[in-house]
Amino acid sequence: MNWLIDFFGDPANWSGPDGIPVRLLEHLQFSALSLLLAVLIALPLGLWIGHTGKGALFAVLSANAARALPTLGLLVLIVLLMGVGTDIPVLIPLVALAVPPILVNTYEGIRGVDPELRDAAYGMGLRGGQVLGRVLVPVALPLILLGLRIAAIQVVSTATVAAYVGLGGLGRFIIDGLATKDFPRTIGGAVLVALLALAVQLGFTFIQRLVVSPGVSERQAVR
Repeated sequence: MNWLIDFFGDPANWSGPDGIPVRLLEHLQFSALSLLLAVLIALPLGLWIGHTGKGALFAVLSANAARALPTLGLLVLIVLLMGVGTDIPVLIPLVALAVPPILVNTYEGIRGVDPELRDAAYGMGLRGGQVLGRVLVPVALPLILLGLRIAAIQVVSTATVAAYVGLGGLGRFIIDGLATKDFPRTIGGAVLVALLALAVQLGFTFIQRLVVSPGVSERQAVR
């Protein structure tokens, strides 16, 4: 506890290029951009696969293969190939980490919608895109958001690896603290990452309550 007081109570840790606000902003930039790229890749693909049923096996196998990639090892390899002049080396492994839960949960959410609802929508004269947007996505939204939440928490927690290759983020406190045996700095950095992951969890809980229909939530609870 004294170490946390030493870290958070030191004004030097709240200002300058190595201060908490700057490192937090860097961490959020890595995480937000990685998550956005993963969403742009995985969400449309998951919707299409879940709606059409095409490419499901390939998607699942690819997602499982991506999960098996060692994030730190991939980061180091990319840095060796590309250098550290940009943020791209850290974005690639983080995107690879975030795509699988988004893709699989979106696909499973769409595929798991009651076939009777799908048939009823077609019976009302809706077409493929309308069925997907008006019926399937709203019903599958809890599972889709779950995939986004898992991906976001994983990215926020894993973005600390950027510090291993000299980039910024909250991982700098952990890596630099270990290198200099400054344990208050190391523990403070770990606490900041944990708090950020918790904030992401709470944020997605709020978003789900805001955007998911109460009827869909009750249906999920009954299941």
